[in-house]
Order: sequence, then C-alpha cells, then structure tokens
Amino acid sequence: MAAPSNLVVVITQLIDRAASATACTLVAVAGLHTAWGCGSAFPFKDRTRLADTVAGADKAPAPPQCFAVAVALTAASALVADVLPLSHRVRTTGVVGLAAILGGRGLAGVVGRTADLVPWTPSARFIAIDRRYYGPFCLSLAAGALASLRRWTPTT
Repeated sequence: MAAPSNLVVVITQLIDRAASATACTLVAVAGLHTAWGCGSAFPFKDRTRLADTVAGADKAPAPPQCFAVAVALTAASALVADVLPLSHRVRTTGVVGLAAILGGRGLAGVVGRTADLVPWTPSARFIAIDRRYYGPFCLSLAAGALASLRRWTPTT
C-alpha cells in the first residue's frame, strides 16, 4: 500500500487534536462547576455576577446542581477521550448523543432561544453573552466530540 499523503496525515492530526482539546475543555469546565458548587465565584467578583453571567438568573445554581453538571461534564470528557471500557457501538451512541445535546444547546444560544430550555427567563445580559460566546462554544464542543469518532491511523 502507498503511504498516506501529507494532507491525510495533517487532517488526522488535526482531528485527534480537536478531540483531545474537547476532552480537556470538558473536564476544565467540570472543574469550574465544581468550584461554583463549593461556593466560589471565580472568575467573577461575586456570586451575583456569576449567576447573571453564567445562568442569567438572580441566584447562582445550588451546589447539587453545580455538582451534577460537573459529573456529567466529566463523564462526557471521558467519553470523548475514549477512556471508558465501552463497546464501539455504545461509545458511538454516547458521543452522538452528547454532540446532539451540545449542538442543541449551542444552536439555542446562537439564535437567542436559551429561555426555551430553562424554567426561568434569562437576563438580557446573559442572552447577549450566550449568543456571542456560549452558543458557539457549545457548537464547537459538539464538533470536537464528533471528531473523537473519526480517530484513525492511516495505513503506512
């Protein structure tokens, strides 16, 4: 067999890096949620600003909510990183489901419809931040999760 072209190698490396970056980002965001569950306002000056910026609400989410999100994000990271002892079919289903959730959340954010996903009315400040940052961020995480399904080693 012929050696893979340089383009194939470069694309393969980019896909692997996108998947790895996504797994690392998910675990980092899980760490933030854990800190918030422990009472931190990082990186904001206080919990009121945290609540408005990350949830569009008057009060920050309760610790159990923060910890539940942290656990879900950690599991998502492990799924994307392919470190769980799962069959190919189960992992693929999980990653596609994760990408659908992140993609749906991202799309709702980009079009300014996050209020349709939560039981409160997010603040105007949150909606603006969501459209500009959180929505695209979630869409990129969805793409990175899907990239983790394409990991392969070209034939040499």
